[in-house]
Amino acid sequence: MKRRQVLAGILAGAMAMLCGCSGMPGMGNVQQTAPEVKEEVASGDDGKVYELKISTSQTEQSLITRNYQKLADELNARSGGRLKVTVFPAGQLGSDEDVLEQAIQGANVAVNTDASRMGQYVKDFSILMMGYFADDYEECFKVTQTDTFKGWCDSLSKDHGIKILSFAFYDGPRQFMTNKPIQSPEDLKGLRIRTIGQEVCTETIQAMGATPISMSWGEVYNGIQSKALEGCEVQNTSSYPSRIYEVCKYQSKTGHFQLMQGLVCGQGWFESLPEDLQKLLEDTANEIGKETAADVMSEVEEAEKKMVEAGLEINEPDLEPFKAAVDPVYEKLGYSELREKLYKEIGKSN
Repeated sequence: MKRRQVLAGILAGAMAMLCGCSGMPGMGNVQQTAPEVKEEVASGDDGKVYELKISTSQTEQSLITRNYQKLADELNARSGGRLKVTVFPAGQLGSDEDVLEQAIQGANVAVNTDASRMGQYVKDFSILMMGYFADDYEECFKVTQTDTFKGWCDSLSKDHGIKILSFAFYDGPRQFMTNKPIQSPEDLKGLRIRTIGQEVCTETIQAMGATPISMSWGEVYNGIQSKALEGCEVQNTSSYPSRIYEVCKYQSKTGHFQLMQGLVCGQGWFESLPEDLQKLLEDTANEIGKETAADVMSEVEEAEKKMVEAGLEINEPDLEPFKAAVDPVYEKLGYSELREKLYKEIGKSN
């Protein structure tokens, strides 16, 4: 009996030693230490991966799409995989209007937009797309830093469920692409010109003398080729990859619209993110938007060279008659006082 007790004690001691070694390398399952997990939780990591789909109607080759891809790459890297951001070009997720509606309803989507579309919700927003409102990107960017602009963004969030992630993106000045040179507003009379289907754009183009036509961008090439259109107004970063120069002989450099671009998502989805990811998303979007604006102007010039090499003729008319033709639209649409207010805020004279 005594011998059995001794053997039992020896076996119990051996089992205790084995259990004590089970966390050592090569000795069974390695136990995970808790400190690293606790540190991640303390930093705001809830263990979830938040997916965001960025939609644009522009082609995969267009600069704005490539800018959004750069944003996606940065967010994926900086979030350590907590954000999974994918870009869907060429309207793969639907029209801009459809995707915006999805965003408002809470879907995990963001869409590229312009000021005139935001003007459907907050009217004053549209002034950024009024003819000759600004001379260049820098003036437009200054407007986005004003208290007035921030008020528009607050109204979009609170009243319409739209979150502006950034309005610092830029796609360049818009020019006329036609089959005859446009030297003055008189040359536009009777021409069916495709433009953005928002009031500030159609009224501006009509004031210049043309007949504004609203049509999806993907149909413009065939529309000009079939003579359903006499031309369009568009920025080089889109006219070149869309090969509009193949169906138009002339570009008339009027620079009537400065195409600021914004990335918007639904306020509800944005608020579902942890606070650190909300900040990362906004900060990175603004950083990349501002950073890529310089790339835009470089590509605008490069695209012009390539289109000229392909046979496009460049026409540079006197801009004063165009500006004079457009000016009454400010009074007609109720933007005269707002223009004066914003010019004071950014230190610009008329």
